[in-house]
Amino acid sequence: EVQLVESGGGLVQPGGSLRLSCAASGFTFGSYDMSWVRQAPGKGPEWVSDISNGGGRTYYTDSVKGRFTISRDNAKNTLYLQMNSLKPEDTAVYYCVASYYGKADYWGQGTQVTVSS
Repeated sequence: EVQLVESGGGLVQPGGSLRLSCAASGFTFGSYDMSWVRQAPGKGPEWVSDISNGGGRTYYTDSVKGRFTISRDNAKNTLYLQMNSLKPEDTAVYYCVASYYGKADYWGQGTQVTVSS
């Protein structure tokens, strides 16, 4: 059974940090490109960041560049998102997504991130 389980979300003040994790199982994690996608209340999904299957290439949406860092540990089948200098507009449910040759095959259940004072 394929599973993507996100964790690490929560309530944080503006300017604070959080580290999201996504534990993968049931598929060959190291063969998949991985992404973080978020969905804010009342809005559609927004792609946040990608990392290639080997971890050598990373991409970010402009609004998080310089603040978020995506990484992965293929030995532990885990994806990470380090989020620094958080802003209220970062409030959303964050999902990890596994893609193979550009097709999003698997989604996690999401973890809530709330940035508020």
